[in-house]
Amino acid sequence: MWKFIVKRLIMLIPVLIGVTLLVFLILQLAPGDPAKVILGEQATPEQIQELRDSLGLNDPVLVQYANYIIKLVQGDMGDSYKTRGPVSEEVFNRFPNTIKLTACAMLLAVVVAVPLGVVAAVKQNTLFDSISMVIALIGVSMPIFWLGLLLILLFSLKLGLFPSSGSEGIKSIVLPAVALGFNHMASIARTTRSSMLETIRQDYIRTVRAKGVAYGVVIRKHALKNALIPTITVIGLQIGYMLGGSVLTETVFAWPGVGRLMVDSINGRDIPMVMGCIILVCATFSVVNLVVDILYGMVDPRIKSQYKSGGKSK
Repeated sequence: MWKFIVKRLIMLIPVLIGVTLLVFLILQLAPGDPAKVILGEQATPEQIQELRDSLGLNDPVLVQYANYIIKLVQGDMGDSYKTRGPVSEEVFNRFPNTIKLTACAMLLAVVVAVPLGVVAAVKQNTLFDSISMVIALIGVSMPIFWLGLLLILLFSLKLGLFPSSGSEGIKSIVLPAVALGFNHMASIARTTRSSMLETIRQDYIRTVRAKGVAYGVVIRKHALKNALIPTITVIGLQIGYMLGGSVLTETVFAWPGVGRLMVDSINGRDIPMVMGCIILVCATFSVVNLVVDILYGMVDPRIKSQYKSGGKSK
């Protein structure tokens, strides 16, 4: 198991290098001059040129990228073009808010979606199954930002139950978590339903039922555990999508997280800050995938035995 974990962590290095290179090149090709954005429209050409020299923006792109990677390996994400402060300090100050929002949204999605998918599979082709799948279809199809605006209009402006923006108090996280989690709840519910339907049709389930075991016990102790493997996969992927979707959610609800910081930095052409945000999100996504792979072994002993043998089939 430990060899597998170390191997996955080593594989994270080329992934991060590829992501940083791609994002760095895209930001370089984006229109706008960071020096002009920082100094404003009233800046003289001499002031702009002086600032570009001090920031290293006149160097070739590959030289700029090499200098950035050298600093990054040393633990330095650089300084923000806008605030002139360390990028790592600002990013890590915002990151707990993003994690809090993502955790609440995922908790809401899992608590609602898994039981919904299980019951829908057990009650296949009933009214409950049809209604739950219609809700799931709406959740998959509805954009996060549009749902967020609807929630603000109804629960904040009309009913006054929750604040429309900010992060003060528990109430502030309710609407962003619902907006972010609803779409992913629908995907998890559909996957759970499909996996449960496939599992309860297996021969060993028929055998257990033929022995007189109660149907509820069969579902809880035999079918659900085997049906959870695809669900765990989807949950792991959805966490990564939530980290990306938090950009829209945090912007709509003015939530002070990494997503909103990234949008503001892109608008201000603050390349080091954008790079810092993306590196942190990418690393978190990779770690989540590693945790999901470990959970496979806890759920399915066959996968655990593959980890112990180094992935070699016997």
